[in-house]
Amino acid sequence: QVHLVESGQGLVQPGDSLRLSCAASGQTFDNYTMAWFRQGPGKEREFVAAVKLSDGSTYYRDSVKGRFTVSNDGAKNTMYLQMSSMKVEDTAVYYCATGPITQFGVPSPLDSDYDYWGQGAQVTVSS
Repeated sequence: QVHLVESGQGLVQPGDSLRLSCAASGQTFDNYTMAWFRQGPGKEREFVAAVKLSDGSTYYRDSVKGRFTVSNDGAKNTMYLQMSSMKVEDTAVYYCATGPITQFGVPSPLDSDYDYWGQGAQVTVSS
């Protein structure tokens, strides 16, 4: 089993930066992915970004491309989400998760495909 603990909750202004961390305990495997999801007020949970543990390939939803960077430190078993040029619409509870690679060899954008979840980190962007 895998236990995920998130950190980095914060309140920032538009244009600012914030980094979230997701520390994994237990075993992780090369055929797994680590991903970030978020759920804004009154909204459904949505895919944000993911990294394949096997080769470090990264994936992003269109609205965060060029602003967010996901990475994984294998030695620390920690995934990061570096958020820059933040917007009010980035306000959400952010969750990290682990799950298998899909049959197509890429991470799934569906939260139902993920096995383990962090506790969530509140990120608020406000002027």
